[in-house]
Amino acid sequence: MEEKYSLQSKEDFKSVVSEQCNHLQAVFASRYKKFDEFFKELLENAEKSLNDMFVKTYGHLYMQNSELFKDLFEELKRYYVAGNVNLEEMLNDFWARLLERMFRLVNSQYHFTDEYLECVSKYTEQLKPFGDVPRKLKLQVTRAFVAARTFAQGLAVARDVVSKVSVVNPTTQCTHALVKMMYCSHCQGLVTVKPCYNYCSNIMRGCLANQGDLDLEWNNFIDAMLMVAERLEGPFNIESVMDPIDVKISDAIMNMQENSVQVSQKVFQGCGPPKPLPAGRISRSISEGTFSARFRPFHPEERPTTAAGTSLDRLVTDVKEKLKQAKKFWSSLPSSVCNDERMAAGSGNEDDCWNGKGQSRYLFAVTGNGLANQGNNPEVQVDTSKPDILILRQVMALRVMTSKMKNAYNGNDVDFFDISDESSGEGSGSGCESQQCPSEFEYNATDHSGKSANDKASSAGVPAVAWPYLLPVFCILSLVMQREWR
Repeated sequence: MEEKYSLQSKEDFKSVVSEQCNHLQAVFASRYKKFDEFFKELLENAEKSLNDMFVKTYGHLYMQNSELFKDLFEELKRYYVAGNVNLEEMLNDFWARLLERMFRLVNSQYHFTDEYLECVSKYTEQLKPFGDVPRKLKLQVTRAFVAARTFAQGLAVARDVVSKVSVVNPTTQCTHALVKMMYCSHCQGLVTVKPCYNYCSNIMRGCLANQGDLDLEWNNFIDAMLMVAERLEGPFNIESVMDPIDVKISDAIMNMQENSVQVSQKVFQGCGPPKPLPAGRISRSISEGTFSARFRPFHPEERPTTAAGTSLDRLVTDVKEKLKQAKKFWSSLPSSVCNDERMAAGSGNEDDCWNGKGQSRYLFAVTGNGLANQGNNPEVQVDTSKPDILILRQVMALRVMTSKMKNAYNGNDVDFFDISDESSGEGSGSGCESQQCPSEFEYNATDHSGKSANDKASSAGVPAVAWPYLLPVFCILSLVMQREWR
């Protein structure tokens, strides 16, 4: 009978904890799915919108160069899905390639080699042929995509953490306490008397001690998610960046066309005069290379349906509410379990409940949450020296994600911090921030002025040739010093 009750109490405990966690997991899983669908559909809509309007406006000219724009959206999608794209470099490359195409079109009477066009692309930053559009768009796209992708990742991490932690395996001591709380009253004929609320609370805090240790990092993570959510509602709103991207790129193209004479003259000065095309090909090239009209932007009523049948503002408002509700989930989990009528009497019924010995008031104080507070738990013996490895891993996952959230909040591309965050963790002793520390390879190869190790040796007054002869000397000195030390 005792064995039967032991198994039953474990199943009852696991079932109630699982129910509490499953609801939270479902919330994060459904919101992640909705956000993911929204972002992907938003990109699809933006690409389709640009393609449709550029075909109407530029016709054959656009179709001949459409792969340039297709590559842009492919890279944006690849960044969102995998993150292994440097957004700034990718956008710089897009404008450089667009300049090459545009330069050839507005100077269609000339023949340009690949080498010449490569020289042209070097003038992108200096001449600003597209006006201020590339700089503004790069800032907007980078911030919006970093925030959107990191926020979606955060929802997935929250879902996974809850999923892993929700599977509880009570220890022998916990199971013993559960049987005593839930079924020992039957031996005294008190079948209908439920455990006292505070009695239940102490047992749950002992059985869920490791889960309680998640609370600090979980709350920090929730706060960071709420910070990024505010960015998504405001300056980092990916919807407000992607909807008019076709208009912005078209404005840049028109800037280039209007300033083509000045731009061409400066390029010719820097890259040298190009070779003219034969007379027959000039007339054909000029007729093919003329832009017919300025891009006509959408009127509001013509805008395509918002992605996934909703808007970013509505999604973020909903998620913010759920995030606020999820705060302090792990520290309140023992109370949530005891609030279940299957587990304990209500907190107002303190005198007519099972206290582990009889039908009377429970007199012990309720212990705090977390492993460290269970040394004085009067109901469950807990080994406070052995933290749960699974819980520690989830703490680290939350800590890494919180760090990424903070970077995203500041507009920094989080993926360049992935390796250092996840491999070394907090307190690795390196003593420097990711943005400030040069890579190991940078120090080994060159200094910031571009000098190699041998160049620096020469500039310091030591000929590079002398280094091979000095090496044995240093070795001997090292051995002597070691012996002196001994």
